[in-house]
Amino acid sequence: MLTKQTIDIIKSTVPVLEVHGKAITTAFYQLLFENHPELLNIFNHANQREGKQQTALANAVYAAAAHIDHLEDILPAVKQIAQKHRALNVKPEHYPIVGENLLAAIKKVLGDAATPEIMNAWAEAYGVIADAFIGVEAEMYREAENAPGGWAGFRPFVVERRVKESDVITSFYLKPQDGGAISGYLPGQYITVRVKPEHQPYAQIRHYSLSAAPGGDAYRISVKREGGAPGKPEGVVSTYLHDQVKEGDVLEISAPAGTFTLDMTQTIPLVLISGGVGLTPMVSMLETVLKEQPERKVTFIHAAINESFHAMREHIEQLDASHGNLKSYICYEKPLGQGFCHKTGYIDLPWLQEIVSQDSDFYFCGPVPFMSAVNKALKEWSVPEERIHYEFFGPAGTL
Repeated sequence: MLTKQTIDIIKSTVPVLEVHGKAITTAFYQLLFENHPELLNIFNHANQREGKQQTALANAVYAAAAHIDHLEDILPAVKQIAQKHRALNVKPEHYPIVGENLLAAIKKVLGDAATPEIMNAWAEAYGVIADAFIGVEAEMYREAENAPGGWAGFRPFVVERRVKESDVITSFYLKPQDGGAISGYLPGQYITVRVKPEHQPYAQIRHYSLSAAPGGDAYRISVKREGGAPGKPEGVVSTYLHDQVKEGDVLEISAPAGTFTLDMTQTIPLVLISGGVGLTPMVSMLETVLKEQPERKVTFIHAAINESFHAMREHIEQLDASHGNLKSYICYEKPLGQGFCHKTGYIDLPWLQEIVSQDSDFYFCGPVPFMSAVNKALKEWSVPEERIHYEFFGPAGTL
């Protein structure tokens, strides 16, 4: 337990973190990798380059400080981060290293304003927060290892099959090299892939949503080839998977994880909205609800740039044709005229109001601008917060 004095000091730093949080976390990662370059093996380097990880950590530190007297209020966020830590194989021995460099970064950025009293309070608070993460993650490690078909750390899987889903998305079917069983998972969860391309000095780790309903003897991930754009380099892992990995090759996988999952206790109409490769967890949810809740009304809405970017179109159309409770819709930003779509341009509130009921459970995933637009539309429609669910690919952000 933290003393009242420590709590008061931490809460007094909240305004400072609001202003300097990004600078502190940027300095933290610089110090961390200078002092411990081996940890580059467990970080997503693309998120580092784009500043996403720094922003996510700044938000987490700010939230911890603001709620230091009631840390239970941020338990959902702790669990979400802890799921990713477990998937990345973050261990208790990493936490003292992180703490040392985080405190050094606070001192570096704030200078004389970081008094000994403030630094001592943050050292004490960090110890409590770290212990909370370590405890939550220990239970997650036990669950992952002891589940039927479960395992600890990374396990070798063979690429049994590759399927081209669109011009930019390919599915990979993965089976364990040892021929054993695999862990079940909840629709919406992801697995974590670790690879070591020849030209890369460190291992590269990425999370990929499972794109099929649970219950099979293989995992399916559907990966978009990030080809790069002005000011943005090609995706190291996605291009490696697309260009180098063949059927029969072996990938290292950690057990399924993630908190963005379909609530199967609900029976109200379900609306699944995806943009681009954000359809991967949505397809898993769709296949699951059609199998386990065959009477539930479901609407599946997918947005893509055009036909060449649209993955799994035939699969969704077949599900639509064979399930009377399912209705699917397609929105193309700039259609090529090679296939029918229900709407051109972007998903907007008037169109949503035409095709779905406000009294629905909404799940959506895709690029951040896409999710921001969908979230804004649902808020304008006064859809209750508890019926709006979304997932960021990468570090958690805000909409």
